[in-house]
Order: sequence, then C-alpha cells, then structure tokens
Amino acid sequence: MNSTSLARSARLFHALSDETRLRVLELLRDGERCVCDLSQAVGAQQSRLSFHLRTLKEAGLVRDRRQGRWIYYAVRLEALDELELMLRPFRTSLA
Repeated sequence: MNSTSLARSARLFHALSDETRLRVLELLRDGERCVCDLSQAVGAQQSRLSFHLRTLKEAGLVRDRRQGRWIYYAVRLEALDELELMLRPFRTSLA
C-alpha cells in the first residue's frame, strides 16, 4: 500500500469506528433517508447527527441531496466496493 491508499483506508476506517455512524449506515441499508428520520431513529439531535453525517460524507461512504428544506442521505455503493477491495488482500493472505 502506498501512502495515499493508507490515508484513504484510515479515513474510511475512522468513519466506521463509531457506533452512531455504524447505526446510520445500517439505517441507510434499506435506501435513502431524510436527516430528520435518521435523527429520530438514532436518538440524536440534528446538530450532533450532522457531525456524524459529515464524517461519513467526507470519507465518501454516503452521499446527500437536498430537497426543499430537507437533506436526504444514502450509502455510496462505490465506497462499499472500495472497502471490499481494501480488505480482500487480507483474506487471501490469511487463507
């Protein structure tokens, strides 16, 4: 791994290292959700949830879109593919 891919891996795994962010990703598994729905589901105020959503977005794990006054979030499937590719060498070297 070069330093760029190490930094990318660190950013992704940092974003995944928090229970609230994992819960958000779990909620998004079924599709796009409004930030207001996410806030209620995880039991966090929107200001606190915004921090977690920004971390996930900056890591490239989620995308957002604005519709009126609401923001909707969804998992970026490309990021999941990227995670799979990052982890694959570990599986093959340990098998």
